[in-house]
Amino acid sequence: MADQVVDGGGTEVASQGQLPAAGSPPTGSQFLGRARELKELRADIERAGLDTLAGRKAPRARVLLIAGKPGSGRSALAAALAAQVAESYPDGTLRARLTEPDGTPVPTETTARDLLTALGLSAPPGAGADELGERLREAFAIRRAVLLLDDAADAEQVDALLPDSPDCLVVAVSGGPLTGIADVRPCTLGGLDTKSALEVLGQFTGSVRITVDPLAAEGLVELCAGQPTALVLAGGWLAARPSAAVADLAKHLRTEGEEGTPLERVFRLSYGSLPGGAARMLRLLSLAPAGLVDPHTASALAGCSVQSAHTTLDELTGLGLLRAVPSPLPQYEVPGCLHPLLTALVDTHDRPAEVQLARARMLERTVRLLVSCRAITETDSSPAREKLAGTPRALRFADPRAAEEWLRVRRPALLASARAAVADGELDTLARRLMAALVRAMAAHFGTRAAAPDLYGIHRLVLDVAERRNLPREKAAALLNLADLDAGTGRRTDALARYRAALDAGREANDPYATGRAMESVGGAHQELGDHDRAADWFGRALAQRLARDERVDAARLYGRIAGAHTYAGRYGEAQVNWRAAVAWHRKNGDVASQARALSEMARVQEYAGRPEESLRTCQEAVEWARRADDVRLQAALQVRLADTLDRLGDPAAARLHRAAAERMLGEELPESASGLERDANAYEIRSASAED
Repeated sequence: MADQVVDGGGTEVASQGQLPAAGSPPTGSQFLGRARELKELRADIERAGLDTLAGRKAPRARVLLIAGKPGSGRSALAAALAAQVAESYPDGTLRARLTEPDGTPVPTETTARDLLTALGLSAPPGAGADELGERLREAFAIRRAVLLLDDAADAEQVDALLPDSPDCLVVAVSGGPLTGIADVRPCTLGGLDTKSALEVLGQFTGSVRITVDPLAAEGLVELCAGQPTALVLAGGWLAARPSAAVADLAKHLRTEGEEGTPLERVFRLSYGSLPGGAARMLRLLSLAPAGLVDPHTASALAGCSVQSAHTTLDELTGLGLLRAVPSPLPQYEVPGCLHPLLTALVDTHDRPAEVQLARARMLERTVRLLVSCRAITETDSSPAREKLAGTPRALRFADPRAAEEWLRVRRPALLASARAAVADGELDTLARRLMAALVRAMAAHFGTRAAAPDLYGIHRLVLDVAERRNLPREKAAALLNLADLDAGTGRRTDALARYRAALDAGREANDPYATGRAMESVGGAHQELGDHDRAADWFGRALAQRLARDERVDAARLYGRIAGAHTYAGRYGEAQVNWRAAVAWHRKNGDVASQARALSEMARVQEYAGRPEESLRTCQEAVEWARRADDVRLQAALQVRLADTLDRLGDPAAARLHRAAAERMLGEELPESASGLERDANAYEIRSASAED
């Protein structure tokens, strides 16, 4: 996940690396301590690199490495550094997390695409890591920005995203050294100094409890080893118990023994003091996709009401066990350093069947929200209104704008949910429903083109499930969708291979729609590749199937596609035969507009064949049918074509009359050769074929 988290100076960052948590005691908190580390890191930006010392210009961005264990405040330090240097990097700071909460490395193509999106740039759906990385480097080449790469698993992840511009700065956060990246000196973090650690505690407890027993407070800092997250948990424990002294907490921690790290000991104490329902919810939040939680997710996992879940989430945030994510909607994050501890608790306290049931509830809730999210855009239809009326109030959206905002905010978690559901392998039915609902909701709110990169990934997940479960019908659908996206981005050879695979799957499923669609798409791919003979052959196969099933509308369209392939190949006689067949079928279907367009294309072919008088008559007939269809723009285009034909036949006076008629229809003056308008009427077959594919 990538997002612009710092876009200027003065951003306040809490000690655990996030903006102040909503509802937590330390309101107005800011980054504390690490003055020496910040000074060293800022000096490291200015120091001469190995290339500079050798008299060469630095080929890439300077890389600063902040190394430390989870919970050491490494992300907070990186964010504080980015805020301090923001004035020197006017194009802002981009942040990307390179590791999922469960420790799985995020694929480079996912990170690169998210960073491009954060920069307001698009990338072709299905593009690989190399292409996306190159686009990202091109974007950074004209920018002066900070790239904060959090939770880097290895040097390869960082290297694949490094800008080639020395005007950019990369701040990498990792658990250890990134061997393989040149000229990097790690800033290794230990605990906070005592003064800063006491200030962290004071944000939760106030200054009085610290000053009345400074020795106990310093002893507590020592028990927490100065680790920021351990101190936050300790402060949260004290904030929840206003009458407790700092010495009381220190005593409790000493009785915990020496087992585990300081963070683990403080976490055990904090977790052990939770009520049973809150403790169970906290454990199950480790199942939340991408570690991102909203009240609906928590409600479904814990099996409680949304309002109750929201209250508990705020309470857990106040204790430092969750972080509030800056967002227009309530959203929380499970700290990465606590994720393995929560996972271990789930393994100990919850039976596998209960965990799987919680996952199923979460997926089912997500599906219902997505269905509601889409239905709110279709309130003009009776079925949609009935569906909304039957939806519980807690799952409804106030209006389409609210639904779109929810979809946009939750997008990273929704995509992660789909990936996790497919990886789980035991909830494939719910996973399939989730992906179908996600595709429909994204298409309804964002549009198919804008959502194409995300849809590509979802269709690949559908394909994985279909192959695993041996579902040929769904496999064919996924392959067709992926091939369409490949074709739309110019990967025609890849598209052709997928269309052929979809045809095989459609035949295996005995699905006439999938096989017909695949055969037509194979023909379209061959036509895009310039092989018009094979295109005509495959269109003919698709036509035979449509005729056998008496699918007249599709048959009429396919006659046009066959005619178009013959036209490209220069076989004008065969093209005319098929256009005549298309005209006849459109007439049988009562489709006047399509009949007019087919006549228009037949007139063009006749002109190509050197028969201008015949073309003139056909074009006049097309004008009459376009008039009956009330298609003014087509009428105007045909009038222009008539004018051009009459000019070639030596009748300029009649040509001027037709051109003037076209101008009156459009209410604007046309140039002597209205090629733009003519192109609207031309290639009817090509345009309709593209829409079908």
